[in-house]
Amino acid sequence: MGLSASTPAVAVQTPKASDHQTASPPSGCPMHERKSQGCPVSEEPSSPTSDSKTYSVPAHQDRAYDYVECPFTHARADKENLDPSNLMPPPNQTPAPDQPFALSTVREESSIPRADSEKKWVYPSEQMFWNAMLRKGWKWKDEDISQKDMYNIIKIHNQNNEQAWKEILKWEALHAAECPCGPSLIRFGGKAKQYSPRAKIRSWMGYELPFDRHDWIINRCGTEVRYVIDYYDGGEVNENYQFTILDVRPALDSLSAVWDRMKVAWWRWTS
Repeated sequence: MGLSASTPAVAVQTPKASDHQTASPPSGCPMHERKSQGCPVSEEPSSPTSDSKTYSVPAHQDRAYDYVECPFTHARADKENLDPSNLMPPPNQTPAPDQPFALSTVREESSIPRADSEKKWVYPSEQMFWNAMLRKGWKWKDEDISQKDMYNIIKIHNQNNEQAWKEILKWEALHAAECPCGPSLIRFGGKAKQYSPRAKIRSWMGYELPFDRHDWIINRCGTEVRYVIDYYDGGEVNENYQFTILDVRPALDSLSAVWDRMKVAWWRWTS
């Protein structure tokens, strides 16, 4: 998910082991393992109730769990990832024709619930990210980039999304009574050059513009709520792959969002 995030070329130390963390991982793999044995990465979600909405998700999420690596069985044969319809891997996991080095196709599960599903959103692999950058006109020959850089880029991308979701959950805590089960993410979109009104006002005051912007649409127990996320450069990347300063808030497109922002502004002013 989130292929539209900024991709700065950075150089941080690669950890010795995977530092991927999930919200509440039980024993076994993956985090939602139930009664079945092994690593049930392609478990089907339960059918939604007849009166619930059905949300569409990007096509690359449909088989995402085929690429979520299980620590106990991570040495998976390539043939297990083939599309049975044509015995070929998914196109966005295929190396580019002139790609200078091999990239991982392993994808990490996020902590972000998918709307209308028991599964969670799954982040893109290094190969998917590379292919997405090429589709947007990026030329790898114009930059000195390595396999380690791509590893770091993916870690930064995933950490940005995890950080954004945590900020959304802070806002959604205001609605815990009306939505005790918590929100889930319906869809998202990058709007890097469509600066939000607040970002423009900050720029007029002499502050820097964000290097990226996302709009995330969440499901609050049947109500769609839009959040605006501005991403600002926070300096050096730390050991947790964090360097971004996020400005996350509900969009001012409902009375509820206006009231939430007024309350939070007052709390910040008086605290």
